[in-house]
Amino acid sequence: MSKRELIIELYSGHDDEGILFADGLDDAIIGFEPDSFRVVYSRSKVVDILAEDMDGDFEEASEFAEYNTFAAYVGERTPIWVDDFNW
Repeated sequence: MSKRELIIELYSGHDDEGILFADGLDDAIIGFEPDSFRVVYSRSKVVDILAEDMDGDFEEASEFAEYNTFAAYVGERTPIWVDDFNW
């Protein structure tokens, strides 16, 4: 079972508004914040995923993520982007 599927299974019935996921970034999910019903993503894993799509250009992927992903606000359920320092 994927992390997305597990989160949906465990939490989707507890709230009417649903859970907001970032498309194409499921491999960067590192948790779920049940009090605010927000998915938690690793910023470094997001950059890794985007860099793979950008032919390995980590600088371009990092810039893209900062402006188009991490800075985006899509309401109360906006995902949480955390620095996990790639530990």
